[in-house]
Amino acid sequence: MMAVDMLRLPDQIDETYANLTPEALDSRIMAAKAALGKSLVVLGHHYQRDDVIMYADYRGDSLQLARIAAELPDAKYIVFCGVHFMAETADILSAPTQKVILPDLRAGCSMADMADAHQIEECWQVITDRFGESIIPVTYVNSTAAIKSFVGKHGGLTITSSNAKRVFEYALAQRERILFLPDQHLGRNTAVGLGIDLSDLTVYNPHEMALYFPHGEGDSRVILWQGHCSVHQRFEPRHVERIRQKYPGIRVLVHPECMYETVQLADEFGSTDYIIKAVAKAPPGTKWAIGTEHNLVNRLAQEHPEQFIVSVNEMVCPCLTMNRIDRPHLLSALENLLAGETTNVIEVAPDIAEWSKVAIQRMLDIS
Repeated sequence: MMAVDMLRLPDQIDETYANLTPEALDSRIMAAKAALGKSLVVLGHHYQRDDVIMYADYRGDSLQLARIAAELPDAKYIVFCGVHFMAETADILSAPTQKVILPDLRAGCSMADMADAHQIEECWQVITDRFGESIIPVTYVNSTAAIKSFVGKHGGLTITSSNAKRVFEYALAQRERILFLPDQHLGRNTAVGLGIDLSDLTVYNPHEMALYFPHGEGDSRVILWQGHCSVHQRFEPRHVERIRQKYPGIRVLVHPECMYETVQLADEFGSTDYIIKAVAKAPPGTKWAIGTEHNLVNRLAQEHPEQFIVSVNEMVCPCLTMNRIDRPHLLSALENLLAGETTNVIEVAPDIAEWSKVAIQRMLDIS
């Protein structure tokens, strides 16, 4: 299964939706939700824009939301306000009778698209030729179903930014080496946090089908796929230094998808859930510079006016693909359901879904 370039897909909603006033959009979305009742659940990822997440019945990260959907058997329709791989995961974990809908099929994830099924087959050949059967594959849940399936089929498991340390410890107890994909930064930050030397981290370039040793050639205990999040990649060490100069005494809190050098300069780093909880429990007057997606940073600032909250890089834009889910697309998806049409349904092929679920369940069993 090859990755799909979501950005090149045509927009599939009627253009009249784009011309509706905010008031009309709001009233019609609320009316559609009310009419669909318990047959519908709307899921909103933390990085969603405010004018969409306000309609979410549940908020969370991708795996949290997929698990919630699986626990709602009455919800015939799961409208996922997130990106493509998240909707895939929801389809994998939900019941066969449930349909997962992505309001805009162009809402992809550049990081997930940095690894496809053909590339991982090539990678596996290269690294097993060199290291034999000493490798266990581990993939971030921010990956396509095809990648999850490969990992499950080869004895591996998925990982989240919340349980990364635990999964790495488990994986290294099974095999001598980990192949981690698609985000090299999460892999590097997790490995170093476990005391693994930088020289023991190797990078695999899928375009050149080659291994690189940016920190020196050690034992290659973790082989990192050369991928990254286009948003978190833009939080650089210079931004941390600049924000500390601008706001003396500010605490810097970043996501582990940020580059290693940035994480090393931060006061704290952790998953999206960790960031939300850290801010929620901080005393009034705390000053935060947060390195993650702008929609969430701005929402935290609005929800916690007793604290001072800014972005580590105040010039970073929100995730462009996540922001493709807007009110016109949400309304179109809901009114299509009212009309008896299920558009933009995300369906993972049964064989892919089966092995993907194995990889996810292995993670859940040890978490």
